[in-house]
Amino acid sequence: MQNDVTTTELVQLENRYWQAIKDQDAKTCAELSCDPCVVTGAQGVGVLTKEQMRTMMEQQNQYTLERFELKDVQARMLGPDTAIVAYKVHEELTVEGRPVVLEAADTSTWVRRDGQWECAMHSEAILGDPFGRDRTAKRG
Repeated sequence: MQNDVTTTELVQLENRYWQAIKDQDAKTCAELSCDPCVVTGAQGVGVLTKEQMRTMMEQQNQYTLERFELKDVQARMLGPDTAIVAYKVHEELTVEGRPVVLEAADTSTWVRRDGQWECAMHSEAILGDPFGRDRTAKRG
């Protein structure tokens, strides 16, 4: 039963993180992040302290997350204080004034320290052809 409760708690935390991004709540994003947190995605790899996460969120003005929906969520405990949450996410954004809709696959690694869960790593991969054939290729 503990595993089911923990899984539910982790999915709620993941949704809370997304809601904080939507609400532009830099404080909550920082609180839910490890110090430091590893972040990977289309822009590369980053390692952010809580303060860097908060500052980045406060200064972010390139996009607004209008709506999100987590789908096919899988959560797995790796130990008593370590877990992964993986899912597909539907995102509706406004990017530089234009509406953008995207589908991605995300994974977060959560660790529990002093009774509190924190995200130690988050990765996002935009869904599409695994070989990139759905993207415009530019060759030199």
